Amino acid sequence: MSGPRGGGRDPGAPAGRGLRARLLARLRSWRSGGQAAWLRTRKPASLRTAFAVAFAAGAAAVTVLVGFLSYDAAARLVRVDEKSVFSEVVGDLRTQVQEKPLGPEDYASSDPDHDGPRDDLTRPTRTDVQILGSGGRIVELGSPTLPAGAEEQQIARDARAGRVAEREANVGDEVYHVATVALGGGRGAVQVAQKFSETEDLLSALQQRTALLAASVIALAGAGGWWLARRITGRLVRLTSVAESVAEHGRLDVPVPVAGRDEVARLGRAFDDMLGRLASAVQDQQRLVQDAGHELRTPLTSLRTNISLLKRFDELPPDARDELLADLAGEARELSDLVNELVDLAAGQRDDDPLSEVSLAEVAEKAAASARRRTGREITVRTVRPAVVEGRSAALHRALTNLLENAAKFDAGGTEPIEVVVTGARFEVLDRGPGIAEADLTRVFDRFYRAAAARGLPGSGLGLAIVREIATAHGGHAFAARREGGGATLGFTVGTGQGSGTRAHPRNEPGDS
Repeated sequence: MSGPRGGGRDPGAPAGRGLRARLLARLRSWRSGGQAAWLRTRKPASLRTAFAVAFAAGAAAVTVLVGFLSYDAAARLVRVDEKSVFSEVVGDLRTQVQEKPLGPEDYASSDPDHDGPRDDLTRPTRTDVQILGSGGRIVELGSPTLPAGAEEQQIARDARAGRVAEREANVGDEVYHVATVALGGGRGAVQVAQKFSETEDLLSALQQRTALLAASVIALAGAGGWWLARRITGRLVRLTSVAESVAEHGRLDVPVPVAGRDEVARLGRAFDDMLGRLASAVQDQQRLVQDAGHELRTPLTSLRTNISLLKRFDELPPDARDELLADLAGEARELSDLVNELVDLAAGQRDDDPLSEVSLAEVAEKAAASARRRTGREITVRTVRPAVVEGRSAALHRALTNLLENAAKFDAGGTEPIEVVVTGARFEVLDRGPGIAEADLTRVFDRFYRAAAARGLPGSGLGLAIVREIATAHGGHAFAARREGGGATLGFTVGTGQGSGTRAHPRNEPGDS
């Protein structure tokens, strides 16, 4: 016997409860899985199909509405016209019998001259005429034979001329509107009839032609919509294929179809420009990683060498110990600076600070004060109509500080002060160091580039590259030149390019003309 922990079924539970629960669970799982699979395998409707269906639906709505209104107006007009004509015929007949006494013979069809009252009824319209004699008997059959029932016989015996009885009658397969007019004095009556079926047949044919025309218009609209959708969405389909290829293979050098001047062409050009920027960013990233790996090997190799010497630290003389520790500290500091600058450069200098109005004169004063504390050098600031720009103060301060530290490094031991000149939206840092070789002027702002004279000096080779990144981000550019009388001039401009929308506004300083 199964205990509480055994797999046995509760004797008091219904026999099918467990099976029913399992079946319901499987059914729910199948439904959810089947719906998900259907959604995955269902092919989404294309934009071309949507265009074609929209065109066809619009054409169908307009065509059906116009066709219905046109048919209804035409049907009303035809029916009203037929009814008015028949009413005129009945009115003319009543006038005839009321003006003078007429007998059945006056409406006989055997009139050779066709100038009797019967011809006045049948000449303008296709009206069928049948003559009833006294007592209501038919004396001249119509074509077809019209019904002459009790009501018509009563009209034929009526003494009042012009009395009318009207009704609709089925004659064979046709429907007629029959009017019986008394001749008066019990002399008989004249029956005139108008066929309804001809009018309805005409309207039925009109209805069929309207429906056929509507179907043709809808089909042509669908075909035209498909053709127009192909022309409109052709470039979108090609652009989508390019985007899917990029997403699938990760290649950014695929050609993007760009043609025309409409919104689709603008989208293609924007996508092509985006791919170009992404490709450039990937190349910059790869180059940065390669250069960083190369630059990191030197301090790491030196650190490993010094660390291996630490195993024999007790055997080294005191001077060698001090030199080893100083070298370790210097390499660690240089490695830390290099990593920090790599992080800043890899981030693209996208400062979180919002754009604000920045006074370049204030940036120069603060950067000079900071550099004085860090380098111990004398730094002077001269401004000529300094500008107020829309930018990021912290980034501009960093760029100018890098230039000042670079100048202090190369002009170490110099006797003349380092100069900062702010002219409008232009920063210049002038020193009296060894200067820059002509061949190095165009490369000093490249990442990790070191001129021959600077390879023995500390530094990561990234400080000037960061200056160029910040200048570019602020819509300007970095520059370097040889200073007359010896030394170098390095600097950058703000708000003179197409960077981040930076605008420069000159500001008058006291004493400026």
